[in-house]
Amino acid sequence: MKKPRFNIAVTGLNAIDSPGPGVAVIRALREAASFETRIIGLSYESLEPGIYMHDLVDRTYSIPYPTAGTDTLLERLEYIQEREKLDVIIPNFDAELYPFIRLEAKLKAIGIHMFLPTMHQFEERHKVNLNDFGKKYHINVPKSKVIYDLNTVRSLVSEFSFPMIVKGKFYDASIAYSIEEVKSYFNKISAKWGLPVIIQEFVHGTEFNVTGLGDGKGKTIAAVPMRKQ
Repeated sequence: MKKPRFNIAVTGLNAIDSPGPGVAVIRALREAASFETRIIGLSYESLEPGIYMHDLVDRTYSIPYPTAGTDTLLERLEYIQEREKLDVIIPNFDAELYPFIRLEAKLKAIGIHMFLPTMHQFEERHKVNLNDFGKKYHINVPKSKVIYDLNTVRSLVSEFSFPMIVKGKFYDASIAYSIEEVKSYFNKISAKWGLPVIIQEFVHGTEFNVTGLGDGKGKTIAAVPMRKQ
């Protein structure tokens, strides 16, 4: 029996100090036994390594950064769709999910499917909402505080003990051992990812991550554990 063939577009082709997962996602798609794929890379920069892995990526297009707005992104994706007849787009960055979620219905109308959370679901699990998320679902989470300016940094010593974690709203996290380090990381992270910045309780132990896929009824379909080095 002939396998179905899908044109799948994938973002996250970069390989910086915090590499995008796009290349790994593409490798997994290539190994699928039940269908064949034609992979279209979607890149934000011309030097993203995934662009040049021609054994994995069949064709690549540049797309605008999420800050350009949904109208600009939609216009570009419509252009790509006319030429590539995409079946699916798999976005791989937190920051780009906002425009893709907003465009989901419009993209489906032109034949592009995605598997995304609702905006409410996406916002609910955001780092800045971690405390409320933990309380709602009865999950133990580290104590966190959202800050918007350096004037509040001095007051942190009465709420947190050192070391403490300084996190960006999308990416980056650093361990601070003094108020001076908190200020330094605040400036660095806010300049890169914007405000707010999250201060979080440091929990001693071995760090590992688990990404799971559920069936919506409480059953785990698959789970992938990972350790960050």
